[in-house]
Amino acid sequence: MMDYVFAPNSLPSVPVAGQAARFPVRRIFCVGRNYAEHAREMGHDPDREPPFFFTKPADALLTDSGDLRYPPQTADLHFEAELVVAIGHGGRDIAPADAQGHVWGYATGNDFTRRDLQAQAKKAGRPWDMAKGFDQSAGCGILHPVSSIGARDSGAIRLTVDGIIRQDGDLAQMIWSVPEVVGHLSSLVALTPGDLIYTGTPAGVGAVKRGQVVRVEIDGLSPLETRIV
Repeated sequence: MMDYVFAPNSLPSVPVAGQAARFPVRRIFCVGRNYAEHAREMGHDPDREPPFFFTKPADALLTDSGDLRYPPQTADLHFEAELVVAIGHGGRDIAPADAQGHVWGYATGNDFTRRDLQAQAKKAGRPWDMAKGFDQSAGCGILHPVSSIGARDSGAIRLTVDGIIRQDGDLAQMIWSVPEVVGHLSSLVALTPGDLIYTGTPAGVGAVKRGQVVRVEIDGLSPLETRIV
């Protein structure tokens, strides 16, 4: 048995529908501007950009309907409803036609963002890490195996705050489909079992305050509900 200078942290994981066993998480990748209307609301032309990615630490996961403590150093915490793809079979340079065979399952997700810090980073030409990768910034619901529900290439995706609809779109509106996202990302890094991919958010992102409840719903998946405290 290997010795360590201190006890390592527990492995981040996501609950699985109908199972006691959990899905262990290695890395979290996120796709930027993957819905045209959201790209436009953020001031970008969605027709001229190839997909790009940023990351969150695996231990930024917020699961099991846990509360989100309002993060420090921001006055503009935003929600972003997303489809989460869990990789079960790794690979490099995966052809989009073969990508679905690498997907283990899907979950609802929320890419929480310190928007004011992101705006400052963009203006200064600096990385987004502290805007996107803070503690509890990766909300993730219950993971549903592909073997049970099939592929998710269409279906409603919506987000409510205290019951009021704020985002309302369809997975079919993604600029780059799940197979295309998996294929492109695998040309940049070797994907491995345990990787999660947040696939982008529809238009309508906005701020959330302490005491509010944010709920993400995607057709065929368990909803994700988060209270801001």
